[in-house]
Amino acid sequence: MNLFISEAKIVITCNKRLAPYLQQEIVSLGGKNLQAFPTRIELKGTLNDCIRYNLCLRCASQVLYELASFPARDAHELYENVKQIEWEEIIPTTAHFSITSNVFNDTINNNMFANLRVKDAIVDRIRTKTGKRPNSGATLDATVIHLHWQEDTAKVFIDTSGQSIARHGYRKFPGRAPMLEALATATILASAWTGRTNFINPMCGSGTLAIEAALLATDTKPGLFRSN
Repeated sequence: MNLFISEAKIVITCNKRLAPYLQQEIVSLGGKNLQAFPTRIELKGTLNDCIRYNLCLRCASQVLYELASFPARDAHELYENVKQIEWEEIIPTTAHFSITSNVFNDTINNNMFANLRVKDAIVDRIRTKTGKRPNSGATLDATVIHLHWQEDTAKVFIDTSGQSIARHGYRKFPGRAPMLEALATATILASAWTGRTNFINPMCGSGTLAIEAALLATDTKPGLFRSN
């Protein structure tokens, strides 16, 4: 299993009202056959594509690479299906991983329980296959597995972003309530500013619009500011 060259569904999420500008960005990067929704764009691609999207996209929040989709009526069925995925080929026994989720299933009233069942399935599979197990925890600075479970259908993704890429990472000491960087970029893209004329930003506050305008004009990739 080589996910870096294997095509699967990629789901790129964003804040509300930013999807048209995210779609514009993905198309400019060569993305094709896109499906647009209010808070996400779906397309096909590889993990190599996900790396490029994490580096270049300005309006996105998370870049998710789908590993599996299956029926799951309850937590037991979820566990059994997650355990069928070849986790020993994806997560090294020396690695650290974490689970995030969006759960809309009547048998679950706490997302943390669903996260625990996914974690147990991954650990049990790897331990059975290798005799060892990776560590797990809440931090999002290593391998992140995302569960989307709606009614009787569960989907499991690698969250290739970890911490949201809607924040571009250059603001080390944020002021009070700074504008979200992804929203600032979408605002500029909505204005159709080309980067070839003056950019006027009166009463700029923390300067997010001006900074994002400079990054756009110089084609500086937002992912370059991420430390991880």
